[in-house]
Amino acid sequence: MLQGKGQDEMYRLLKQEGRAKRGEFTTVHGVIQTPVFMNVGTVAAIKGAVSTQDLEQIHTQVELSNTYHLHVRPGDQIIKQLGGLHKFMSWNKPILTDSGGFQVFSLAGLRKIKEEGVTFRSHIDGRKIFMGPEESMQIQSNLASTIAMAFDECPPSLADRAYVQASVDRTTRWLKRCQEEMKRLNGLKETINKEQLLFGINQGAIYADIRVEHAKRIAQMELDGYAVGGLAVGESHEEMYYILDETVPYLPVDKPVYLMGVGTPANILEGVERGVDFFDCVYPSRNGRHGHLYTNHGKMNLFNAKYELDQRPIEEGCGCPACRRYSRAYIRHLLKAKEMLGMRLCVLHNLYFYNTMMEEIRDALDKGEYAAYKKRKLDGMMNKEDENPKKACL
Repeated sequence: MLQGKGQDEMYRLLKQEGRAKRGEFTTVHGVIQTPVFMNVGTVAAIKGAVSTQDLEQIHTQVELSNTYHLHVRPGDQIIKQLGGLHKFMSWNKPILTDSGGFQVFSLAGLRKIKEEGVTFRSHIDGRKIFMGPEESMQIQSNLASTIAMAFDECPPSLADRAYVQASVDRTTRWLKRCQEEMKRLNGLKETINKEQLLFGINQGAIYADIRVEHAKRIAQMELDGYAVGGLAVGESHEEMYYILDETVPYLPVDKPVYLMGVGTPANILEGVERGVDFFDCVYPSRNGRHGHLYTNHGKMNLFNAKYELDQRPIEEGCGCPACRRYSRAYIRHLLKAKEMLGMRLCVLHNLYFYNTMMEEIRDALDKGEYAAYKKRKLDGMMNKEDENPKKACL
């Protein structure tokens, strides 16, 4: 057990406000303060020329990498020979690896699902790859991440009920196989991280009753944490919040709950209110690379001509590397000139905004003021940015 801790002591529920949870999750790579937003580095780097040194400066707690992509390139065996993902990318804080299950969903035209697992073609060279629960666990063990995700199928949100039920039943059987394989791998002498943790994934598309039954089943499996998967893949925000309202109460309150692939700042605020601890999303980095920036006054598009002479930082009072030093006009110029620095500064700002928002959320929960904080934050982000930017040009 982890540093003498029992399973139930890994996650400490410090405070609750309604369903919102404030916790601490102890791992072999450090303590995660929750709620937390994980910064997405699919191939062991955040897109936008962001280094692990940058991540330390912008208050990143957890980095997320992709099992499928690292298996294809450079290869999980290579990473194992180099000492595991932490050593490979020079990062000493927690890493979560997703299982490759979402790629099964996103490569829908290239895959064939059977009970044993899934055969699909590499998006890089077209070669055939087989991945089942055991293979996913072996790859993630080679990567030696802090938290491994169970291998699952993510059925489309609009799939018919019979397909979704069959898919969820198979995902449950796969979860049992993941659990058994991880136990075996963690007991091997050559395993780098013998204290790797396993999160199971709740599926069920937008069928609340299937979601609830699945949550009840996996809650009995004594996993290290639980994820709600298969959302933000085509359903409305209202449907997503409804599914969370219905499902999360059936997942253990004394274990972390992870909402996969979500989302906007508003999605995160709503998710926290519904009892979610972990979030991840490519939005801050993807939008940043296109000059779309998150601020406390709403979103900004830095390509807009009104910022051409604007000497203010992206956001007054922001402590990110971009705002501490550079103007909107300069960063806009970099973006227009397709200079990589422009993209990098925007990504750093957005990730800092998300990471700082999570600090604010934790602080509000500590004070028992989350409801008021959420309203204030949402109201602020609804405002129109820069009614008269020319004032800043003088």
